[in-house]
Amino acid sequence: MSARLLLCALALAAQAASAQPLPDPTRPPASLTTPAGDAAAPHSVEPQLQSVLIARHAGGRHVAVIDGQTVRLGEQFRGARVAQMTQNEVVLVKGRERRVLRLFPRTPAPQRLNERD
Repeated sequence: MSARLLLCALALAAQAASAQPLPDPTRPPASLTTPAGDAAAPHSVEPQLQSVLIARHAGGRHVAVIDGQTVRLGEQFRGARVAQMTQNEVVLVKGRERRVLRLFPRTPAPQRLNERD
């Protein structure tokens, strides 16, 4: 009886050891938690739009959070001016370069399987 119990315990321990942890959705981006100048730090080419807050009344505040940094309409983010904000997008302009950050990035449409008659 104890041999079965030991075998079950070993099987459960092996299963737990091979399980992969799920990423924490509340954890800040790695770029915020890695010290500046760290060579091992991952460098994000595309800034991540995390939140957009637009006041309901005309002339109200427009605020966005990009890579953990709060910016207002007209302010600078990494050398680019925050030119436009909508509920789902922020437009950054730097010289002639225009970059649109989306809160919900577009995903490719799912491919249809060939239907047989």
